[in-house]
Amino acid sequence: MKRRILTGLLACCLSLSLALPGFAAGAIPSPGEVSQVVTALGVLDGGSGGDLELSRNVTRAEFITMALKASPNGDQVGEASTSPYPDVPYTHWAAGYVEAAVAAGLVTAYSDGTFRPDNPITLAEGATIALGLLGYTAEDYSGAYPTPQLALYRSKGLDQGVSAQRASDSLTRQDAMYLFYNLMTADTREGSVYVSQLGYSLNAAGELDLVGLINGEMEGPLVASGDWRSSIPFSLEGVTVNRNGTISNLGAIQENDVIYWNQSMRTLWVSSEKVMGIIQSLEPSASSPTSVQVLGRTYEIESAQAALALSDLGTYGVGDTVTLLLGRSGGVAAVAGPSAVKNELCGVVTETQRSTYDDGHGGTYTADMVTILATDGSTYQYQWTANYLEAGDPVGVSFDAGGSVTLTHLSSSGLSGTVSQDGTRVGDRRFADGAEILDVTGSSAVKIFPSRLAGLNLTRDNVTYYSLNGSGEIDRLILNDATGDAGQFGILIRMDDTGDDWSSLYSYEYDLGGSVYTLPASTTRFPVSLGGIRVVGDPADPDRLYSLNEVKADGVSGSTLRAGSRSYTISDQVVVYEYRDRQYFPSTLDRVQELGLSLTGWYDRPENQGGRIRVIVAR
Repeated sequence: MKRRILTGLLACCLSLSLALPGFAAGAIPSPGEVSQVVTALGVLDGGSGGDLELSRNVTRAEFITMALKASPNGDQVGEASTSPYPDVPYTHWAAGYVEAAVAAGLVTAYSDGTFRPDNPITLAEGATIALGLLGYTAEDYSGAYPTPQLALYRSKGLDQGVSAQRASDSLTRQDAMYLFYNLMTADTREGSVYVSQLGYSLNAAGELDLVGLINGEMEGPLVASGDWRSSIPFSLEGVTVNRNGTISNLGAIQENDVIYWNQSMRTLWVSSEKVMGIIQSLEPSASSPTSVQVLGRTYEIESAQAALALSDLGTYGVGDTVTLLLGRSGGVAAVAGPSAVKNELCGVVTETQRSTYDDGHGGTYTADMVTILATDGSTYQYQWTANYLEAGDPVGVSFDAGGSVTLTHLSSSGLSGTVSQDGTRVGDRRFADGAEILDVTGSSAVKIFPSRLAGLNLTRDNVTYYSLNGSGEIDRLILNDATGDAGQFGILIRMDDTGDDWSSLYSYEYDLGGSVYTLPASTTRFPVSLGGIRVVGDPADPDRLYSLNEVKADGVSGSTLRAGSRSYTISDQVVVYEYRDRQYFPSTLDRVQELGLSLTGWYDRPENQGGRIRVIVAR
């Protein structure tokens, strides 16, 4: 077990399929929740098939192995140099752990000098070993064994979730799992929390920092290339694969994906995020870069491999076109050439600009650039010589063998039909596994999944472009405002008519999630009234403003707002305000529910057309 923190990962939000909560000391979480912690630490191992066998008894050899793995130097236990006991020869699988446990004073022999490695371990024995990890020795107990040991074991809260009650009861593997979980939040003899010895901490509520814990026990990054599977130090049979925050499978891992893993959890976390563009700067210097700027954005460098590739000792420098392979934290895990992206891409233009760039040799050059959000969710930037592309245009990108780029304006498609309720097909056309979908509104676009389209009727006006794979399934799809998810939503605070008898001028003030914009002296009378609105285009100079539809909420349950006999689905990006003293203050749905405030919801369109509750105001 490695006691280290993976650079750049601790601060990130954990993109796991396990949406892990924190567990307060004293609470009894479920076995599934506890196993995530104990297996992440490497204390419990499910073997090649991943079965933890929680119902069977744990042997003395197994328990002492778990105890050593739960100790600060558990990853440094090697093979035994001697036979620690007559019945534990140096050739025994656990001999190294038993030898280390003897040296640490955690175990002693039976009166006949044997260890009895295959015997089930009893509660009294397991509790005494766990207390030994906390720093307690025989000198700390008064009275006949095991009465004082079990009293201290219970006072430390080590018994939570453990089914064994009597000293002679055998511990199951589930009992052992709970015992080691409880150990992490227990105080040592010196008064520090035990998990701090492993390099982790508790938060102010006394909860395990699971994000830090699992990130810290994660290996990688590894770039999927060639025979990458042989670089993972365990069998991949039956592993859990989480790709871009979604449960997936080994077959979905593609060339140049970035992979992390935890052997005990038998889990792979995979990121396919890429950014392609020209290196604009390296900071603090090209000799020792810690960050790189591409597409006007700065990316922290996550790995030594990427730092070398971008340094003056490596392959790439300022002015070169590269593909940054991004890790789970959004940092640069590796660097590749332009050909690391697919031979063909499609997406939507998000920006065109002319800029001046450092050529890396003391000079500068000026180039027209086009920035594209592709259907794979990644952003790419290319030098642009054509003059017929503008923000919002659908575009195809292709590459020749030398990495030269060709941009093509995509023509509209003829696809239409109703999306099935399970989100697997449009009319007679099935979605391919991993189908890539963009929904575009003006110059804004958002990546969505087929399930988001379930039940929607897509017209030809909704579908800008699609492509089929070799099986005739839809693999890429660009939509025109089919769901509204690419829109910007907020609250219209003020609207005034400031004109005279000869002409009318209008001024608007609106808040979009905490950012306030003022549009003074506009000649356009937008069809809006005070309340929830949708903004299309640049919020400082919008193309259009629309009013949303108002509903008075009777309550909220999960992601549903109830109003009378009707229910409305709440957007994942719902904007929430508290209205106090004639002002709107950004808030959260959890907070306004806890306060018991009266809620008003605003939705953009009927739900069978992709509509959602976009704005909630609490009073």
